[in-house]
This record gives sequence, C-alpha cells and structure tokens, in this order.
Amino acid sequence: MANYTEIDDPTAYFQTKTYTGSAGAQSITFDGNSNLQPDWIWIKERGAVGGHVATDTVRGISASSAPFLQPSSTGAEIEPNGTVANRTLTSSNTNGFTLGQDAYYTNFNNNSDTYVSWNWKAGGSGSANTAGSINTTSTSVNTTAGFSISTYTGNNTAGATIGHGLGVTPNLIIVKQRNAGSSYWITYHHKVSSAPETDYLALNSSDAVADADVFWNDTAPTSTLITLGDDGWVNGSSTTHVCYAFAEKRGYSKFGSYTGNANNDGPYIHLGFKPAFLVIKQASSERNWIMMDAKRSPFNIVDKYMKGNSTSAEETYNYVDFLSNGFKCRDSDTGANASGGLYVYYAFAENPFVTSGGVPTTGR
Repeated sequence: MANYTEIDDPTAYFQTKTYTGSAGAQSITFDGNSNLQPDWIWIKERGAVGGHVATDTVRGISASSAPFLQPSSTGAEIEPNGTVANRTLTSSNTNGFTLGQDAYYTNFNNNSDTYVSWNWKAGGSGSANTAGSINTTSTSVNTTAGFSISTYTGNNTAGATIGHGLGVTPNLIIVKQRNAGSSYWITYHHKVSSAPETDYLALNSSDAVADADVFWNDTAPTSTLITLGDDGWVNGSSTTHVCYAFAEKRGYSKFGSYTGNANNDGPYIHLGFKPAFLVIKQASSERNWIMMDAKRSPFNIVDKYMKGNSTSAEETYNYVDFLSNGFKCRDSDTGANASGGLYVYYAFAENPFVTSGGVPTTGR
C-alpha cells in the first residue's frame, strides 16, 4: 500500500485559493486542510493587467514588512512601505494569510478585483544550512512535501555550492537575485534535456531552453547540494538571492516532460494523482509558461490560464483535461501541444490517484 502515495492529503502542503480584493485588511482562509500555513505565496490579479507577485516566510511576512518579488519581471525585490496605506501581506496564518490595505500595490488587494493565489508549505522561517561552500542565510525545508526555500549571498565563484535540505535530489530549482533589477528567474528542470545541468529556462521569459555553464556550472544537483556558476543572476559577488527547490513526491508532485502531437486527441500524461495545479512550458521553442488550476476551472475542459511570464490578465483556451490520474491535452495549439515539441511541466495534486489505504480518487 505504501507505494500508492507518499501524501494522503495534498491540501496540507499546497492549495490554490481565489478571492476578491477589498482595499482593506482582510483574512483569506483556505478551503482545504486548515493546517496549511503557507511559506510561499504567489498571487496574480485575474481580471486586469498586473504583475505576478510572490513572497515567502524566509524573506519575511509581517505587518510592517513583506518583501515581494515579481515572477513575471526581472525587477529587484520590493519592500513595501510599512504604513497602512501601502501594506500588502501582513501575516501567514495557520489556514491562510492576511492582506493589509492595498492602496498602491493593487496586485494584492484592489477593491472588487479578483485574484488567484498559489500556496506552498515549507518549514517556517528556517535556519542556516552549512552543507555547501556558501552558508545559506536561512533554509526552510519540508522533506515530506519535497520543498525548500533558501536565501544566500553570492561569492562570484564558479563551483560554489549551497545546501537545499531536501535529503533527495531536487527536480526543479528556481533562483532569483533579490537586490538588483534586470535579473532573470533562472530555472533548472530535470527533464529539459538529456543533460539538464548544462541548460536553463527563465521563469519570467518565454525563451526556449538554452545552454550556459554560468548558472549551474554544468554540475547536476545532489541530495544535499546545488552547484552554482559565477553569473550574477545566481551567484554575484555580495548579491542576495532566493532559491526554491522541489523534489517529486509520489501521489503529490510531478516534474516531467512530454512530446506534443498537434492533435485535439493529444498526449495523456500520467501523474499518479488528480492535479490541483499545472504549469506547462515548451522547452524546445519560444512559448509562454501556461498556468492552470482546478480552482479556477473546476470542470473539464480546463480552460482558464495565466501566462507565468506575462502581466496579462487571465485568458481562456481549451488546453487540457484534468483526470483522476493525470492530464490530457485537448487541443493542437502550440502553447501545450505543438507537433514534436518538447514540453516540461510541474504539477501538484488535489488528490492522489490511490491513497495509502488503497482508496481511489474520483474523476471530474
């Protein structure tokens, strides 16, 4: 039975939540497991143009400070003014988060605007990890869910390493320089090529996969370490960075790839769970990061999506069906199903296909 899933209740570690802004302080409460206190909160306004915004408990979430980055932008970290008028997030709670009055950063809580948030649990504010040649300022890790958040200061040395704390090799790594603009969200995905440690994608860009040894030093991550090159976007001298690392957990998360066929009867991708959240990116060509979830599209076909690399509002297209054990492409559009195109994805579960007790999930 243990080989069915490693996590029976995915809502304890990841949830999507939609809400409507009020321009005043309000608490956002999750619909699933009430023990999910989010450590990474990613928010996007749905009905209007506006940047994606993300904050985490390692960099700090409090009434006076909630520095945020914009995954759709190359910009530096923004530290909101601590006055009431400019607050964004004021706390991460045991079953959600609290928003402050949003009179300036309308990406969070503008009156009557609709929003979607994606929320992951790590391990709280964390502590220093000394496993690498660079000690992390703090690493927040949840080995059960396969997720860690680390902050560190670079040293501009090719081959430098940081500890990620997962205890297994990560499948997805995202690094962003915090204290300087014009820096990409450098992304490692273990299925992007036959030698993924030599390549990179950028979360904020539609660019195809590219080869560069300056980011991962052409060195694969291990169960303890991530190796960095000497580029300023991941390891500049005295530059600050945040690193998000994920490892697959059976029945909860999957980081894989597939080849498109440009057919409305598109490829089926087995996940081992019913997806709650799915992101697809064609690696072999210039395409957007397509972000979909079961909350905004509760029925098939899953048609509401965001572009992760764009400030554009929510759009509609019949990309995929969410199934009890995976997803299936339902259109020939190149965003998710170009003929011969290599696509990478990352997905998190709504329910495992079969629980550890042998109970199967239902379809949609």
